Amino acid sequence: MPSHSSLHWLSLVGTIWLQTINGPNSDFPVYSSQLKDLKHISQVQLNFLAFASDAGKLFGWFSGLAAIYLPLWSVAVIGAVFGLIGYGFQFLFLDNSGLSYWHLFVLTALAGNGICWINTVCYLICIRNFPSDSRVAVGISTSYVGLSAKIYTTVADAIFPPKKILNAKTYLLLNAVMPMLITSIVAPFLRAIETTVETRTDSAFLVMFAITLATGVCAVVGSIGSGLNGLSSREHMLSMGVLLVLPLLVPVIVTFRESISKIWSEKREIRVHDVKLEEVESGEGVIEAEVKEQVIEVGRTEGSNEVGGLEMLRKLDFWLYFFSYMFSATLGLVFLNNLGQIAESRGLGETSTLVSLSSSFGFFGRLLPSFLDYYSSKSGYMISRPASMAALMAPMAGAFFLLLNPRTCFLYMSTGIIGACTGAITSIAVSATPELFGTKNFGVNHNIVVTNIPVGSFCFGYLAAFLYQQRAGGNHRCFGTGCYNTTFIIWGSVCSIAALLCTVLYTRSRSFARRPKN
Repeated sequence: MPSHSSLHWLSLVGTIWLQTINGPNSDFPVYSSQLKDLKHISQVQLNFLAFASDAGKLFGWFSGLAAIYLPLWSVAVIGAVFGLIGYGFQFLFLDNSGLSYWHLFVLTALAGNGICWINTVCYLICIRNFPSDSRVAVGISTSYVGLSAKIYTTVADAIFPPKKILNAKTYLLLNAVMPMLITSIVAPFLRAIETTVETRTDSAFLVMFAITLATGVCAVVGSIGSGLNGLSSREHMLSMGVLLVLPLLVPVIVTFRESISKIWSEKREIRVHDVKLEEVESGEGVIEAEVKEQVIEVGRTEGSNEVGGLEMLRKLDFWLYFFSYMFSATLGLVFLNNLGQIAESRGLGETSTLVSLSSSFGFFGRLLPSFLDYYSSKSGYMISRPASMAALMAPMAGAFFLLLNPRTCFLYMSTGIIGACTGAITSIAVSATPELFGTKNFGVNHNIVVTNIPVGSFCFGYLAAFLYQQRAGGNHRCFGTGCYNTTFIIWGSVCSIAALLCTVLYTRSRSFARRPKN
């Protein structure tokens, strides 16, 4: 039977696999243009479909309430079922004229809500099972959601013939089936595990970091294109699959190490006098008490300002946080949702490469905060989350202005920057919420915070679509850099405001939190 420590790591591996496939909406830019032609919808209507997935997050707080009363594995299964229904019905009836635009909207919103349920489970498992390293665990886990678009496009390219044009139904099928399949596999490990003694996690996290970095490098290499690196789609899928399985080495190594330690401990006990045994047991009791005290102290530090959902809405810090998030990370998501039309307007026929690139850089963006947290904690300091977010919003704003240059290299450069910064801010926000408002009501609080995503998606997405339609001059499509230039100026200016708001939030909170060193 696996030990408590190995079960902790198995639960983290489970969240990693869940997050890897928990971005089925991220492949929307790949097939959005075809969907636009197939259902004969306008650019504004297409952006509303992208908004529909985010609109499901308006009710994401239901998952936080459900997690209080239901087992975590069942919460994840509910989210996967929502996705199966939402994308499954679209796959089955997309060619049917009876499937109207509003049917698509409701089904997409249902699938989008399912994403919230799986996210809530992953966050709570990382926070509860790694109380003193929750930031690092959350960062590693959430970094993998940045690979979702890359995973879906890689699987689609590998399964179907390379010369065949992948249609919308291909991605709808994968979006429906993959989350349900992975959730069914990892469900037995999705639970909070109580432990009385905190074990050393340094070496295990280092192994996790190494595997995660290797996975990201593999994703970037694959995004460059098989023509440059000689790697076929199926070979790339196989290499990604192997790297996603490698995290299982950590619980296996932990179990093996504990078994060896137990054997040596039993051998030593045979040779030790009873009095010595009593001294050792007494010493272990003291150590255990000290560990318990340390864990409790860490919990007090991170959750010292416990704020409930309604009380949070009355705080100025919440609204600074809400709008700075909406004007930056949410704006980045809107950009990525429009990536298909942006690439098409500039004459780029292959959208999947650009989407894979943004996904790969988003992965590294999500991982970077976790990596910095791990090493900064060793020096006795934890960097303020609002300060980190504000620092990322400045280059993101600059990337929007870089898009005004018509050269293709600037499109790729800006896409990488925006993808990385969006991923980093999204990852940091998961830790910023408990830092600002406590851990007790995290499940509900963070789902309230992310309601900014559908609000921002609607406002910024509609603005982009409206300006696109104006530039198109009554045509179905718009071509040229002028299609989005005004939009990029507005988005860059809004992102600059986000940096200012987050700086104000930072000045209202402490810049660094001193942590007692052992």
